[in-house]
Amino acid sequence: MPVQERTVVEICAGAGGQSLGLERAGFRHTLAVEIDPDAASTLRTNRPEWHIIEGDVRDVRGPEVPRTDLFAGGVPCPPFSVAGKQLGESDERDLFPEALRIIEETGPRAVMLENVRGLAGPRFASYRASILGRLSRLGYQSHWRLVYSADFGLAQLRPRFILVALQADVARHFEWPAPTERSITVGDVLQDLMAERGWQGAEAWASRANDVGPTIVGGSKKHGGADLGPTRARQGWAKLGVNATSLSEEAPGREAPVDWTPRLTNRMVARLQGFPDDWVFEGRKTSVYRQIGNAFPPPVAEAVGVAIARSLGAADLVSDADAADRLVAWEQESATA
Repeated sequence: MPVQERTVVEICAGAGGQSLGLERAGFRHTLAVEIDPDAASTLRTNRPEWHIIEGDVRDVRGPEVPRTDLFAGGVPCPPFSVAGKQLGESDERDLFPEALRIIEETGPRAVMLENVRGLAGPRFASYRASILGRLSRLGYQSHWRLVYSADFGLAQLRPRFILVALQADVARHFEWPAPTERSITVGDVLQDLMAERGWQGAEAWASRANDVGPTIVGGSKKHGGADLGPTRARQGWAKLGVNATSLSEEAPGREAPVDWTPRLTNRMVARLQGFPDDWVFEGRKTSVYRQIGNAFPPPVAEAVGVAIARSLGAADLVSDADAADRLVAWEQESATA
């Protein structure tokens, strides 16, 4: 029997981190919505066949959204980030209400929304409860979980707070993905890129960069630039032999001292986020870094996406079996009538 194709509608798609992960999990995008012009251009460059709306999700109405198996999104994190004011629902950038509106208008079988760890804090307990209450009234069983990207093959800690909501027939089959056993370091991931222009210190540097890195912070148009985060994050990068004050246009050359403390390039940061090297980012340097830094890592999205796809498949098998049993019963009744 052929595997049934699963569809996904994604809002706040960004540069495609979650998109790519869900694609690898077997979902086909019928719609992606992204407001940032450079990020929308990145999506069009890498997936020209997708239907992409470049605009504000607040302007997207139910009739524009196809019925789908999965509704997904990485709603903006500044309302909940400890790096900001944590205004939550009072922040104009909070798009959870818009996500819930579209869910109510379209009735997807499954929902996956991700955000920063700050949303998991006690400050937002009542807000989380209100979201779960709304989803429950719409017929979904919902679960929040804090997931660390380092547990799924990335060389950075990068905690993400993920909401999975499933219709009842699907929810009974869902299990969160188990972490992978293999750990990987920044040096493991980046040694070949550090050496690509002949730097003789690349191997020694990789030996020093022998741990996962701090969480990469993309920042927003209001705050943050092309650096690797606030003071504490920079200190963490320094321990791994990385100059985190800014990004470099290229890897160290042959002329660089072997004890050089290199900066990362956007390509290196993208690899740390789990993007393949052939994923093309559109825009200028800082815009590209923000797209990469704000992305939901593809390997994490894939792991959760596979778990959701399995639960959808299991629900369909049960439904098909029930239908077959009903058909057999009807045929038996007809034969004895």
